[in-house]
Amino acid sequence: MPSLKSFRTRIASVKSIRKITKAMQMTAASKLRRAQEAAEAARPYAEKMSAVISNLAGGSSQASGAAQGGPKLLTGTGSDQNQLVVVCTADRGLCGGFNTNIVRLAKRHIEALKSEGKAFKILCVGRKGRDQLKRLYGAQIVDTVDFVGQKSIGFADALKISGRVLAMFDKGEFDVATIVYSKFRSVISQQPTQQQLIPAPVTENANASYYNYEPGESEILEDLLPRNVAIQILHALLENAAGEMGAKMSAMDSATRNAGDVIDRLTLQYNRTRQAMITKELIEIISGAEAL
Repeated sequence: MPSLKSFRTRIASVKSIRKITKAMQMTAASKLRRAQEAAEAARPYAEKMSAVISNLAGGSSQASGAAQGGPKLLTGTGSDQNQLVVVCTADRGLCGGFNTNIVRLAKRHIEALKSEGKAFKILCVGRKGRDQLKRLYGAQIVDTVDFVGQKSIGFADALKISGRVLAMFDKGEFDVATIVYSKFRSVISQQPTQQQLIPAPVTENANASYYNYEPGESEILEDLLPRNVAIQILHALLENAAGEMGAKMSAMDSATRNAGDVIDRLTLQYNRTRQAMITKELIEIISGAEAL
């Protein structure tokens, strides 16, 4: 039977853990609102950017009679044999299955590429993605970007990542780039998502409004397409930041409640053990007195 001292030590240890998880929950809750507002503000901009590019691509195609004369970021290289997968995760853990779900989707995409006989490279944004992927695909990881010690994520960070991606594309290191991240739905719901970055996806919209652009669709696309890559990466990073805080808040809330349950159970065992020891001592005293 464990001693009373061991019970007291374990109870004190779990209480200390509960204080830490409660503090982490409150910290995540305070950061969540700011991250959620940033993610929700970026969505319309990213969606409108995609719509404008689709609009411009449609106008450029009609003007030229074919899409082959457009920018490579729009038309592609004519092949999809070499692929780049940008995996966006968090730099820290303790946020439930947030990172694991993103990596699981990335692995499915990578395995699909392998089954089709296509070559691939991986650019990791966030340490947790790198740590999980390097076991299977260490040789294919070309670089890792992290934001450890950084309070917030801005357009400059996305611009740095997009610059790396565009430089690789200009060198002919890949034909198609896909980004994998987690879309924020609510505090308890994050949806792992994959989105094609290069070539820019063009959607057909019958209700789209067409405008006259100057100097022309092709010239505007040349300038707008690289910026679109940065915008879509920023959108993914902000969605990830909100999803991470939501997942961490939920995970730490569950950990705090579980710690409370453990403390209650240990306290009950402690009281039972203490009562049993007191009863045993009383029996020994009474038995000794009767023997005299």
